[in-house]
Amino acid sequence: MINIPKGTKDVSPIDSYKWQYVENVINEVAKTFSLKEIRTPTFEHTDLFLRGVGNTTDIVNKEMYTFLDKGNRSITLRPEITAGVGRSYIEGGLASSLMPLKMYYVGSCFRYEKPQAGRLREFHQFGIEIYGSKSPTCDAEVITVADNFFKKLGVSNLQVKINSIGCPICRKEYHLALKEFFKPNLENMCKTCGERFETNPLRILDCKDEKCIAINKNAPSILDHLCTECHDHFEEVKSYLTASKLDFVIDPRIVRGLDYYTKTVFEFVSMNIGAQGTVCGGGRYDGLVEELGGKATPAVGFGLGIERLLMLLESCNVDIPKGDDCEIYFATMGETAKHKAFGYATALRSQGRIVEIDHSDRSFKSQFKYANKINAKYVVSIGDNELESMVFKIKNMQDSSEKDIPMAEFEKLCFEGLLRLE
Repeated sequence: MINIPKGTKDVSPIDSYKWQYVENVINEVAKTFSLKEIRTPTFEHTDLFLRGVGNTTDIVNKEMYTFLDKGNRSITLRPEITAGVGRSYIEGGLASSLMPLKMYYVGSCFRYEKPQAGRLREFHQFGIEIYGSKSPTCDAEVITVADNFFKKLGVSNLQVKINSIGCPICRKEYHLALKEFFKPNLENMCKTCGERFETNPLRILDCKDEKCIAINKNAPSILDHLCTECHDHFEEVKSYLTASKLDFVIDPRIVRGLDYYTKTVFEFVSMNIGAQGTVCGGGRYDGLVEELGGKATPAVGFGLGIERLLMLLESCNVDIPKGDDCEIYFATMGETAKHKAFGYATALRSQGRIVEIDHSDRSFKSQFKYANKINAKYVVSIGDNELESMVFKIKNMQDSSEKDIPMAEFEKLCFEGLLRLE
């Protein structure tokens, strides 16, 4: 037997309703915020992620699925989607769109990392991107999109953490302050942080090693090193969130794991799914489009993993509706009855009705058991007796009541789209 690759997971028909429910909520929330869907390729040229995500990140250094295609080109399965959206914005001429350009996506991503609960090598992301505005209202709106989404799903007990990591100008000063602080502690820190000290000391604050976390607690705060523009921007973001009555806390240790972030960064954190409880993260990335070869374009957005979200819904005991049950089940006996039922079922399905028929030559008794298992509301019996009398028997499976209806009348109502069994 060929097994599924490590770090991947099937979504079976038993569980697919959960995914469909989440995706329906995504579409509903996107509609209320005037977000339009964008779809980008599952794989891109490797350079896109080297330039967009950053060659100092763990994603680029350790986790990317990269290979040479038959044309000897370096191709990478996308580890995230924002860089692909940036590439599409430039290549597709989206800069000529009405601004701000508000987009959302749902798609699969790939990272070669140790599989664990809610973190797979193939996973699925929902995210939004707003291009073309520097206004702090966009930062606040992105955060409220995520908040609205979680509330619509019935998720509670989330903490919203926000921070500003400044712009390239004020970050230079902050990098110097970090290096001055971390240098005496380097021998007590992990190997990765030692490497980050030279390449990107800001990323040391994102380390999950316990020794480094303890040292980081006393590190200087980025908020004390913001330039006037970044400081004022962050103050306005906070004021808009306050105006929307969204509770948040300021966490100067949030830096996010991707190099393209500037100014606002944020996370939605849950205490219900273990120590690493971040279920949504994002921020502003005003330099991304320019880094990818386009004209400087302000942008802000977020991403969240759907697998991790489903874990959160389960931990919060959110009841996900399983969708509509079968409305009409045709219990048949004999070839003539089967042909009749097949014709009726086809007509009703074309009208949007949920209908099932027997495909397994079960007995009448077994068909009724099956109808009960699939929660069919009504069973229409068609056998030799019904065909001879030209009267169909209809059973209400909720209260076990039965009624008769002449075959000619049933047929007329069925094909004219007027059949009502209530």
